[in-house]
Amino acid sequence: MSEENKNNYGADSIQALEGMEHVRMRPSMYIGDVGVRGLHHLVYEVVDNSIDEAMAGHCDTISVIINEDNSVSVKDNGRGIPVGMHKKEGVSALEVVMTKIGAGGKFDKDSYKVSGGLHGVGVSVVNALSTLLKATVYRDGKVWEQEYSKGKALYPVKTVGETDERGTMVTFMADDTIFQTEIDFNYDTLSMRMRELSFLNQGVTITITDKRRKDDEGNFVFEKFLSTEGLTEFVRYLDATREQLTSDVIAMEGEKNGIPVEVAMVYNTSYSENLHSYVNNINTHEGGTHLSGFRRGLTHTLKKYAEKSGMLSKLKFDIAGDDFREGLTAIISVKVAEPQFEGQTKTKLGNREVSSAVSQAVSEMLTNYLEENPDDAKIIVQKVILAAQARHAASKAREMVQRKTVMSGGGLPGKLSDCSWSDPEKCEIFLVEGDSAGGTAKQGRDRNFQAILPLRGKILNVEKAMQHKAFENEEIRSMYTALGVTVGTEEDPRALNVSKLRYHKVVIMCDADVDGSHIETLILTFFFRYMRELVENGNIYVAAPPLYLVKKGKKREYAWNDEDRDAIVKKFGGGTIQRYKGLGEMNAVQLWDTTMNPAERTMYQIKIESAAEADRVFSMLMGDEVPPRRKFIEENATYANIDI
Repeated sequence: MSEENKNNYGADSIQALEGMEHVRMRPSMYIGDVGVRGLHHLVYEVVDNSIDEAMAGHCDTISVIINEDNSVSVKDNGRGIPVGMHKKEGVSALEVVMTKIGAGGKFDKDSYKVSGGLHGVGVSVVNALSTLLKATVYRDGKVWEQEYSKGKALYPVKTVGETDERGTMVTFMADDTIFQTEIDFNYDTLSMRMRELSFLNQGVTITITDKRRKDDEGNFVFEKFLSTEGLTEFVRYLDATREQLTSDVIAMEGEKNGIPVEVAMVYNTSYSENLHSYVNNINTHEGGTHLSGFRRGLTHTLKKYAEKSGMLSKLKFDIAGDDFREGLTAIISVKVAEPQFEGQTKTKLGNREVSSAVSQAVSEMLTNYLEENPDDAKIIVQKVILAAQARHAASKAREMVQRKTVMSGGGLPGKLSDCSWSDPEKCEIFLVEGDSAGGTAKQGRDRNFQAILPLRGKILNVEKAMQHKAFENEEIRSMYTALGVTVGTEEDPRALNVSKLRYHKVVIMCDADVDGSHIETLILTFFFRYMRELVENGNIYVAAPPLYLVKKGKKREYAWNDEDRDAIVKKFGGGTIQRYKGLGEMNAVQLWDTTMNPAERTMYQIKIESAAEADRVFSMLMGDEVPPRRKFIEENATYANIDI
């Protein structure tokens, strides 16, 4: 381009992209990202349309099918998208819904009082990001059909048969030129979301079928979700591996100031707070006004009852809001006609009117429950008092952590081998199992940007420990100090300050054996319970050292699983196989080449697809209950390599 053209910035330089063109050019604006999460978001957008029909009382069955070719079909038995001529657009209403951004019944409050969908963009965005989408409508005794490619209709809506059914089916093939990941839908990810939706929409049957896989009996992998008790059932599911304190789930459902509010909660013997909030079926990870309303209603009501009971008379210090939530698992679900979302990921509710509605609802519910269940009330207050005493002990232990952090001049841990660069975005720290592997990692690393922190043995299982025990643990204190993270403020003793995080990549590097996996899980449990913000921000990674080295003559190649090993042996025409049972069996060069070199290594970024499900799994794997853990291991044994 000539210099003259470069500087010729006039009216013709302005591009006016409309609708579908803009979606295809800036897809992340509409679905969050163009990675794995954005790919699965396409399914959620289509399912949300069916859920809207269910919330409006017109649909009770939704089917999700992952087809053999990785296309996805979603079918419901709702009213069916209208197919009549749209007066303004001059084409079928179905085509308008499928090809126009912002079109749809959810914008008409007579059709839908409340609608789901995080971004409110609907199926038209799915259409824009698909190479082929087929919409089939069962309505008025006929079957109607239209196909599209990259958001554009291939032909007008046509009738293709007669039917007694009603509803809509959408089948789409995601465009592989848009997504920076393989078009491969994860069954477990979709299954988790469908289970969650069934709990949030009591009485709606949701099925998911994977036509790419078959079970032991030769049938397609299939699950059916139907919740008859809604949030109460959800809480029981999440808390199945914890020891319950109250006799049953405390649940309420009602409407305050025109806002439907549902709450289910239970106290258990754990030391963690597990609150999960939803707005119009959207998991609000960052909380918002409904969550603050719940906390205010809970604290005010319980404190009032505890003071009235006289059980606090011997306590020598004040009870804080956190004390009322230790060992609490709760789900808060509200339906808001026009939700206003804030926060980085647009999952924080901002509607001010919701806070007082939830606070009032919770206060009424809890007051009635405490009066009708005095035994449970006494147990809850006793739990609160224990939490207050533990918090008092934890504040002293936390001061030890703060004093030792690099920010307060206490210096870095003696066993940390730091890197020379100081830009956190370019630096990474390896949390390594044991001094032996730590020594090898120190020799093999790039000292400019890679720091090494060896951890001695198995760190404390924080799932079963009080907070002050965690802060007293030497290995945990070392991690806080090395990372530059502080915890606790006067307002919130659990608040995490990551503003001075020293490394933006925190890599857990353990042996590829059973002990290594256990240590890995202990460290992940710690990050999930005490530094969840780092997990949510994508700072936590797990290194994947190779399992085998295959050698034949001068040929050498590493393998990360049995399939790769067999393929290499076949390619080499035989060879000797070395099995790495630990990082210490590799020398510094091998560890760098396979596990630490950014150009060659394999690492897994830890992400939370569902905070509720992650909470359940960590509780099951690291809690006190053995039978659920044994069942989980048995069901997943085919995916584990266990050396005996």
